[in-house]
Amino acid sequence: MGNGKSGGPVAKVVAIGVVASLISAACSTATVTGAPPTAPSAPAPSHTAPAASHASGCFVGEAWNNYAEERWGLWDQPAIEKPIVAAGDDYDWVDAKSNPDTQATQIDEFVAKGAKVIVVMPQDVSAPSATQAAIDRAAGAGVAVIVYDRVIDNPKVLLIAFDPVEIGRMEARAILAARPKGNYAIIKGDPQGQVESDLIASGIHEIMQPAIDRGDIKIVAETYTVNWDPSTAQTEMQAILAEHQNKIDAVIAESDGMAAGVIAALKEVGLDGKVAVAGQGGDAMSLNKVALGTQTVDVWPDPRLMGKAAGDAAVALCKNPDISKLKGTTLYSPPGHNQIPSLLLAPQAIAKDNLNVVVDAGWTTRDDLCANIDPSKAPPACR
Repeated sequence: MGNGKSGGPVAKVVAIGVVASLISAACSTATVTGAPPTAPSAPAPSHTAPAASHASGCFVGEAWNNYAEERWGLWDQPAIEKPIVAAGDDYDWVDAKSNPDTQATQIDEFVAKGAKVIVVMPQDVSAPSATQAAIDRAAGAGVAVIVYDRVIDNPKVLLIAFDPVEIGRMEARAILAARPKGNYAIIKGDPQGQVESDLIASGIHEIMQPAIDRGDIKIVAETYTVNWDPSTAQTEMQAILAEHQNKIDAVIAESDGMAAGVIAALKEVGLDGKVAVAGQGGDAMSLNKVALGTQTVDVWPDPRLMGKAAGDAAVALCKNPDISKLKGTTLYSPPGHNQIPSLLLAPQAIAKDNLNVVVDAGWTTRDDLCANIDPSKAPPACR
């Protein structure tokens, strides 16, 4: 959940307990914090099949859904790989190129080649699906499976992701602070195959409900967005503006891409920078929009932290594949789903007053962050 670029110093990731309160269910989660590892300057070279043999150490395989997405090679994958290689274990990764059947075959191949741990960024988290079936086969064969970044309804795996409910809470808190009264719209993610959209929305509603009950705010529109598509979000926002005669005070979008679509629609009617807009992902262009004042908040789930957490977990599971024995792991209970052994990480809300955080962390450059800024309106990080 979340896209972007980063870089920074290597530091230990520490798991601490938190309580994630959902609308329909309460559950205990583990939050991982800490400084991120350094990322390389370019994606690793592509390859498509597991190595023929892994003679030394534990073999860890990693199955990406689509390695063409820049962040995987630039930030996530190197952060996963580093602790595995440092521990002396064998490591290989593959790319399914957005094909769930290909991904299922690759997972089966990892099992056949003796992988003790498989990290999966699933192409399809719905059940039944080819990816889900392959994950079940791997777990049934005694392989420890780490599902990365996407919530999957499978109690046999270890989920490592940023807490989607807390992402929603952070977006809502920032927007309520900016626009404590008025008409709100919520632009949610894809309705099919992923539970993140509803989990983020549950966090949004949890924070907003008291203001709704008081009559301070009114949700005049709430819609799903197929494939989290920015252009679809723009069309949705255009329709919302037309239906409500442009009387919209705040918009909470569940991704930076969709927030960009929202801002484009607002710009068409002269409301960009006047309507409060939330997004999440830490995209460089969205952080620039925060500096410009057209986006109010960008919730930043730093993938370097998630990658390191997955790499550290893989090393531990090489020694003992029993996920229930992994330190810091607790049960996550999304509404209507199984209890899932999980390590959930805490994101960070980035607004105008703390943009220096992403610059100091090496996530983006000051030049990119502050592009096209009017010096008289520059936030502290751009002065």
